[in-house]
Amino acid sequence: MATTTTENGGGGTSGSKDYKKPTAAALIGAIQLGIGYAVGNLTSKPDRDVLMQDFYMVESVFLPSEGSNMTPAHHFPDFRLKTYAPLAFRYFRELFGIKADDYLYSICNEPLIELSNPGASSSWFYLTSDDEFIIKTVQHKEAEFLQKLLPGYYMNLNQNPRTLLPKFYGLYCIQCAGFNTRLVVMNNVLPRALQMHYKYDLKGSTYQRHASCKERAKFSPTFKDLDFQEMLEGLHFDGDTYSALMKTLQRDCRVLESFKIMDYSLLLGVHVLDKKCLDRGARADSKRLNGQRVLYSTALESIQGEGDGKVTEPVADDDTMGGIPAKHKDEKLLIFLGIIDILQSYRFIKKVEHSWKALVHDGDTVSVHRPSFYADRFLKFMGGTVFKKIHPVRGASSKRKRSSIHAMRSRKTLRSTWRIVITVVTPVRLWPWKTLSPLSIPKATQTLYTLSTCEE
Repeated sequence: MATTTTENGGGGTSGSKDYKKPTAAALIGAIQLGIGYAVGNLTSKPDRDVLMQDFYMVESVFLPSEGSNMTPAHHFPDFRLKTYAPLAFRYFRELFGIKADDYLYSICNEPLIELSNPGASSSWFYLTSDDEFIIKTVQHKEAEFLQKLLPGYYMNLNQNPRTLLPKFYGLYCIQCAGFNTRLVVMNNVLPRALQMHYKYDLKGSTYQRHASCKERAKFSPTFKDLDFQEMLEGLHFDGDTYSALMKTLQRDCRVLESFKIMDYSLLLGVHVLDKKCLDRGARADSKRLNGQRVLYSTALESIQGEGDGKVTEPVADDDTMGGIPAKHKDEKLLIFLGIIDILQSYRFIKKVEHSWKALVHDGDTVSVHRPSFYADRFLKFMGGTVFKKIHPVRGASSKRKRSSIHAMRSRKTLRSTWRIVITVVTPVRLWPWKTLSPLSIPKATQTLYTLSTCEE
């Protein structure tokens, strides 16, 4: 039987443990079945405005394997599903144009794809087969923090849906075999259809920001800040794109700073444009190009201002997959990016961690830092080291035109000026009745005479 309760931050059962799954298949099956039931059950509720109490509501339902009057039978172990702030997340999905049927089709129709985790956390990642959504397991404190963050997150999305911040579509908890698995559904930043030749997790810090040997040995490793500085000389954008990108990053960082959030990263994917690879990727993902369901989901859409007209809108036959055009030396690139890992607040434990690391290393180089300093360092690194503006050569486009149109006039001016120099240096007869030396001509008269001759 389904029940609706209010929890402060979505805390779990006392003494429960996180990140323990009976089997991978059982967990994935419970996730798909549970989300399918929760979203399907929500469609029967009428639309209305989101109220403050909606951000703290938790719906709980028990799904036994033999089924019940309210739930379907299944072949997984018995489990309980908790759905956090269901009405608020329904609003978020609608804001990004996600229909309930499409959401269910993406998550429940095909098996989820398990991804590797390059970070230091113990989170697991699952990708939907249509490349739209990422399902990530989170710790209890992260789930609690996200629920407390929802009112401010709601306000920010209302003001600006075009953002590089994570787009959260649902928060759930699976209780199975005595263990809790909390998970959040988010947007996918890096499309699988295009090969990411380089991937980076960038924080703007330098302390221990090299990819490990284990990570480097992977087929598609994720590098870090120091690796970027050693491998690339910066990614170059045209002036308008650079300005739009940095403006978006600045706005997003100020939002995170206001929530006292730090230790976030910029996930950066670099695709080197190659005709052969591009054609293969475009065919593999033609479904998404022609029928994209989520609004503002691509990197290019996320940095565009409303109606600014400065950055080209992606079109259906555009093979860029919503990537941002860039250059590195003579290579043409597509850039995919998004801010990730924003559920780290500057709590007491983080302050202790920063103080301890600062005793051994330079405090300004470590990742953990107070939110204002972290945001400034992050923006400085992105705007100066990672992203750079292409400076056009001034007047290069019109130089040849000016030289061709005014060639005769320039030569005439040169001859006139040469005559003036000769006239000033040698004694000349300027008037029929008097011969003057150069020293006898007043300086003002020389200047005016030279200008009038050049204009002729």
